[in-house]
Amino acid sequence: MKKLTNEEVLHLVGQAAEGDKNSLENLLLGVQELVFSLSLRMLGTFPDAEDATQDILLKIMTHLSSFKGESLFSTWVFRIAVNHLKDYKKHRFAQFPLSFEYYKEDIQNADLRDLPDLTQNVEQSVLAEELKLSCTNVLLQCLDPESRCIFILGTMFKVDSRIAGEILGITPEAYRQRLSRTRKKVADFLSEYCGEYGNGACKCADRINYAIQSHRLMPTHLEFTSASISEQTMLDVKEAMEEIDQLSQMFSFCKTCQPPESLKKFIKDFLNGTSYSVVKNASVLSDAPHSFSE
Repeated sequence: MKKLTNEEVLHLVGQAAEGDKNSLENLLLGVQELVFSLSLRMLGTFPDAEDATQDILLKIMTHLSSFKGESLFSTWVFRIAVNHLKDYKKHRFAQFPLSFEYYKEDIQNADLRDLPDLTQNVEQSVLAEELKLSCTNVLLQCLDPESRCIFILGTMFKVDSRIAGEILGITPEAYRQRLSRTRKKVADFLSEYCGEYGNGACKCADRINYAIQSHRLMPTHLEFTSASISEQTMLDVKEAMEEIDQLSQMFSFCKTCQPPESLKKFIKDFLNGTSYSVVKNASVLSDAPHSFSE
């Protein structure tokens, strides 16, 4: 989100809580990238991430009055998003959970011989890049939700342990220990099996047709390579870099993504529609206590 002072954020929050739509829109548009990128890494797919982001943005809107400025606004947003995503059951991989063992068996046992060309004249390099980005993102589903969240906060957003502990409700020391263990677990798997980020035999270029045949890759619908990658890592949520380990280069796939235009349209349509009037008239933005209070 755009860097604002805490006073500026509190002013916007106060105006939004009183029903000023422009202030509310600015706040929601300002955090949508953070929320979408976290949702994409936590849930694995673009459609699930977009659905969850809409839910989270509505929660942020309806709980604004509980933000008292005792922490950074982005920390407060992270807490709401994390609490929502850790228990989110509507995404694809909640119904079909993955494991590192499954990934290992798929890499070792996939039959890549005599497959037809299914690339539909899309460049091999583009498809290989799409597969790499998709695979490494879905790989995170092999982690349990809290470990996945810790990995994402520490690897992609680079949140320092004090703030991460505040977001997750654990001590900074526990966060650092779990982050180190989780990063090592992912790194060990990539080192052994992945030929893109490690020394493994699995090469994306060799598995393109296999991935298309198994419906993991769609040449006509390339989400990751068509998404705009953002280098912004939410510097306002951390006070200092903590070098937990030396694995950062291996996790270069963990970058924030610009949310789709449909999310911006969702925000604008909601604020200009009857649903916003119902929420406003029902005083959901009132000073009633909420579970996300500071």
